[in-house]
Amino acid sequence: MKPLLFTSFILALSFNYCVAQSLVPATTPNSAQQAMIKRGYGMFIHFGINTFNDTEWSDGTLPIESYNPTNLDPEQWVLTAKRAGFRYVLLTTKHHDGFCLWDSKYTAYDVDSSPVKTDVVKAVSDACKKYGIQFAVYYSLWDRKEPSYKDKDPQKYIDYMLNQLTELFENYGTIGELWLDGGWDKKPSEWGIDQVYSLVKKYNPNCAVSVNHTIVNEEGKRNYTPPANMTEDNKYFFQYFPSDFRLWDPELATKNDKKQYLHNGKSYYLPFEHTICISKRLNWFEKLEQLPTRDLDELEELFYWCTDNDNCLVMNVPPDQTGQIREYVANTAIALGNRLNLSLTKALPKNGKFISMNRPVTASSVWDDKDGQYAGNAINDGKMSSRWAAKDTLVNLEIELNPSDSFNKISVFEYQDTKRLPDGFSQIRVSRIQQYSIDILQNGQWKVIYLSDEPMGDCKVIRLPFSYRANKLRLKVLKATAPPSIYELNVINFSGKWR
Repeated sequence: MKPLLFTSFILALSFNYCVAQSLVPATTPNSAQQAMIKRGYGMFIHFGINTFNDTEWSDGTLPIESYNPTNLDPEQWVLTAKRAGFRYVLLTTKHHDGFCLWDSKYTAYDVDSSPVKTDVVKAVSDACKKYGIQFAVYYSLWDRKEPSYKDKDPQKYIDYMLNQLTELFENYGTIGELWLDGGWDKKPSEWGIDQVYSLVKKYNPNCAVSVNHTIVNEEGKRNYTPPANMTEDNKYFFQYFPSDFRLWDPELATKNDKKQYLHNGKSYYLPFEHTICISKRLNWFEKLEQLPTRDLDELEELFYWCTDNDNCLVMNVPPDQTGQIREYVANTAIALGNRLNLSLTKALPKNGKFISMNRPVTASSVWDDKDGQYAGNAINDGKMSSRWAAKDTLVNLEIELNPSDSFNKISVFEYQDTKRLPDGFSQIRVSRIQQYSIDILQNGQWKVIYLSDEPMGDCKVIRLPFSYRANKLRLKVLKATAPPSIYELNVINFSGKWR
């Protein structure tokens, strides 16, 4: 809509912020967090003006005429989510460029001013209601189009945000989650997060709210530690308070994720929501070129990792320039759901027992570094941010096992060489390990149980025909293009069915 209104109907509401639900210290999840944990697995949808300009970020100057889907079908998006076993849809209602997927009274940079005026937020919300999928929204704090964003008085832009969020929460049904992004561009105190939180809770007390990069090392300072390294309760601090859960796109939490975080000397329970892309190139907005999707093995292992320990996962499945999700992309999401046997009536499936976690590791070669950060024991420490790195090409790595523990599955996340693509986000990953074997030590003798002459790939999952017990397991690299490096090598006793 064209009038740029700043006579805020937020003020006209005249509700008292202090009576809205507040976040209280706790060691167990509150009702909003319980609802979030129960949802567990959602479909992220990045769609907007960037989709039509082959870019990931833009600054609000892209011509509005460029937003022009030729066969827009938001119901197809939600039906794909339903068929793939997602329990909620998380829609990017406004990205950093400021372009809104609904008819907002507070900007002319929206779908109503474009060639295709469909209210995408309404269409997705209605489809979610139709198919029994919960609806969630992404909203960028950072708005590179809105003039009040640069005003010396932060409250002017806060009022702009509150107006737009009121539109979303008043007009589009029940919203189960608000995912806020872009907070790095201002001081945390200048966003009015307490006002946003109170507004949201007025409309839905069980809506979970958070801001990307939720947690910091020191209170009041922007000094970050990756979530995988946050291995202690009550050591790290809120950057944005209040928040109902933690975000750090696209990092992965440690396997033994901690939940207690501090604000003003008090401890709060916070689950973690992971974000990943279905695209093998790791792009959020769909590109003109048809890009490959990630392998099902990698997506399956990431699903298990990210939904474990009362955490959640949203996987980005973006529509293309027609306004529909490409068939092969949708089929990948659906195939993953079928492999996991997902159902709204059943609990999310779990991986098996990791019998190799934190067991002693011996590497024949380790990259020279002063801090020892590339040591062999990085491959089973439960952290996707750490890795073993060799200095030689042909190397062995051994894990001591408890011989009474059986296993039938091995998963390996290899560090790969990457090439950044022109959009600044997308990348091509190339395996270093080209040939390798998996051996076990039984009764003093080494035995090959798996041999491959193909590149290891993004994530190699080896499903063994029957269970083994062994004193040791060895990865033997037989050919590599560069010194190998591995994030995680997990030996697993999987009790589910291979699908």
